[in-house]
Amino acid sequence: MQRIGQIIGVKPEKFEEYKRYHAAVWPGILDMITQCNIRNYSIYHKDGLLFAYFEYVGDDYAADMAKMAADPLTQQWWDVMMPMQQPVANRAEGEWWANMEEVFHLD
Repeated sequence: MQRIGQIIGVKPEKFEEYKRYHAAVWPGILDMITQCNIRNYSIYHKDGLLFAYFEYVGDDYAADMAKMAADPLTQQWWDVMMPMQQPVANRAEGEWWANMEEVFHLD
């Protein structure tokens, strides 16, 4: 199992809308997340930043993320979400949500 933390900005004027969508995520999106071996997925907010945490339980993260990205319903969801988000300036090339380094964990 791999723990993953990511960060992205959320536009202040879009935050309430973002919360409404996430209070009722489309069932097909939740199913695709599960099909792509993601578990224990949470998103937190603080001062215009979103922090996502999830656990990846599969064997090929790149393949599972490609599967998710190719899904037409996921693409529709992203078309709604992306205008609400604002990637951080120091993200790596090709990232939308910036990946974070885990520096401590306690089970």
